[in-house]
Amino acid sequence: MPDVVADGLRVLFCGINPGLMTAATGHHFARPGNRFWPALHRSGFTPRRLPPEEQHELLSYGLGITNVVARATARADELSAGEYREGGRELAVKVGRLRPRWLAVLGVTAYRAAFDDRTAKVGPQMRTVGESRVWVLPNPSGLNALWTTPKLTDAFRAFRLVTGLPDASCAGSLED
Repeated sequence: MPDVVADGLRVLFCGINPGLMTAATGHHFARPGNRFWPALHRSGFTPRRLPPEEQHELLSYGLGITNVVARATARADELSAGEYREGGRELAVKVGRLRPRWLAVLGVTAYRAAFDDRTAKVGPQMRTVGESRVWVLPNPSGLNALWTTPKLTDAFRAFRLVTGLPDASCAGSLED
């Protein structure tokens, strides 16, 4: 699954691993039930809801996407502890090379496993990766029922406000 990245991004969003639909289409967060794209727009990161096939538009907003683990699975719980640890090491190298201002890991369980931080919670982390600050966001998968779309949007918005990025959503309509 190719990354959507460039040097010096404002935010590098990091998913857990590609789902099967994402791997089949080549577009991040491609499953219709995934709430990444709606939350990204509703929280003000993008001026409109981007469909997955327009993922490269993110670069024009200083945003990018990668994954902790490259292997596609139907569910993240199919990944081994070793895959997470290796993915965390590879992610650290990538972040060091790309130098985004922020690394936003989408999923506290993935962050804990990849960076061996059992106490991490959603929100800002004390750790940096290279010079990049780290924030953990909830996993936007539709399987993550604890985080409704409004709660997920609020978490994304709180993060956007900390990054200093302006509200790009204009009206931020809940229909988008």
